[in-house]
Amino acid sequence: MNPSIVALLSGLGLCLGLIVSIGAQNAVVLRQGLRREHVGLVVLVCVVSDAILQAIGVAGVATLVTSQPWLETVARWAGALFILGYAFLSARRAWRGGGSLEAAADEQAAGAAGAGGVAVATRTRRSRLVTLGTILAVTWLNPHAIVETTVVLGSVAATHGAERWWFLAGGIAGSTVWFVVFGYCARFLGPLLRTERAWRILDGAIAAVMVVIAITLVAG
Repeated sequence: MNPSIVALLSGLGLCLGLIVSIGAQNAVVLRQGLRREHVGLVVLVCVVSDAILQAIGVAGVATLVTSQPWLETVARWAGALFILGYAFLSARRAWRGGGSLEAAADEQAAGAAGAGGVAVATRTRRSRLVTLGTILAVTWLNPHAIVETTVVLGSVAATHGAERWWFLAGGIAGSTVWFVVFGYCARFLGPLLRTERAWRILDGAIAAVMVVIAITLVAG
């Protein structure tokens, strides 16, 4: 297969595997999607922020690694071990269950019937500024997510050499598709993703994809 296509698909798969998980950022995106409030703003912040972090990883970490041959070998095996560890954790969640992605309490309470059967409007519309502050905080104040996006993706991208920019394109495409679909289709995905069974299936699929990527990484 064409190396550029391999790099593109690798970036797409790894990015989706890392980003499609239960976390504060996805919870905010889901909540705003269900409320249909400032969805475009939230999606834009997530997409742009992720693209910036991925670009930093590829332009910084990946460029450094590719300039030193011995670092590329280290990055290849370290990346594979990290990905296999992530696959193990996803497989364990799929086996044990217990995962779910709940909407905010005020969303669940919206439209609840009050005394005497009269519907009570409990949902308070959030200001654009508050929403912006929230999504920026969960995106940029999460060290673990930043390390994953820059160091891990950057290290794996380095193993593709000159094709690492195709890897970056795949990663950005993956995060863009995820956030757009997740944000604007939340009213359809929300009820499904609040079930444990759905997340067990999703985690199982993520584990399988991660194993394939790790094998491909080591095999070169």
